[in-house]
Amino acid sequence: MISTGIFTGYYPYNVDEVIAEIKKEDFSCVQLDVSFKDIDSAKEVLTKQRATELRGKFRDANLPVVAVSAYTNIIHHDKEQRKKNIAYIKMMMERALDLGSPYVASETGTYNQESDWIWDERNATEAAYEETAEVIYDIVKFGKEVGATFIVENYVNNVIGSIERVQQLFADINMPNLKLICDPTNYFTVENINDVDGQLRRIFNALADKMVIAHAKDILLGEDASVKQADIDADESHVFRGAGGIDLPAAGLGVLNYPLYVELLAKHHPNIPLIVEHVDSGDIPRAKRFVDEALKHVGV
Repeated sequence: MISTGIFTGYYPYNVDEVIAEIKKEDFSCVQLDVSFKDIDSAKEVLTKQRATELRGKFRDANLPVVAVSAYTNIIHHDKEQRKKNIAYIKMMMERALDLGSPYVASETGTYNQESDWIWDERNATEAAYEETAEVIYDIVKFGKEVGATFIVENYVNNVIGSIERVQQLFADINMPNLKLICDPTNYFTVENINDVDGQLRRIFNALADKMVIAHAKDILLGEDASVKQADIDADESHVFRGAGGIDLPAAGLGVLNYPLYVELLAKHHPNIPLIVEHVDSGDIPRAKRFVDEALKHVGV
């Protein structure tokens, strides 16, 4: 059966409080954001001891860590910031097994100088793809050395955004420790949102064999192309709610065909974890109920 989990970063508390809240909501697993009030990997070097202690807390709570978050812009236009971003991913890879999962997740980023979520015309060039692929190859090679797998999350406004770019990336970097996060919402644009079912099928037909975990959010045609952000206490990646004309609300608040999504997911990965995201704290119970009901309806 498909298990329902959540990012820990939607709970702005210390570790023990976050675990208590997730248990109260009856989630089965987590994608781990090390961004707690009492331990934050973006503000301190994450030692092996601290990571092992953190893993132990989730093990004691019977909440498997299915992936570790390291979201950042790996092709940041500022070269010094880019180095810091890549170093952050590598630090999380070094600690991944200590944290409970070999899977370390990030999107690829954009060359846009105003936002990590806005399209830049340079993103579409072959030069941009080649530079991004070189960075990803370096990350994946490092991961192999430390026993970690880079799970890339595409996004339409990033360099690696479309089905075709994801296919190209996996063809060019044919290494077993490069995998894909299944998040169909990240492939939708104003041009294809009126063909939800067709796009879902195209995603799975092309990429199902690369997927290792899945995300649960939704899609809506936005009123404008601006960056949408939620007013919550969370990291940038969890505040984001869409850009470029496509809004990305919580599961059940948009037009994604969830019965078809989970049917395709179960067909290819019957035991994959499905991680709830893009939720405000007060909406977490509703979003979980929606996802659970979709899974029950399809029988997976």
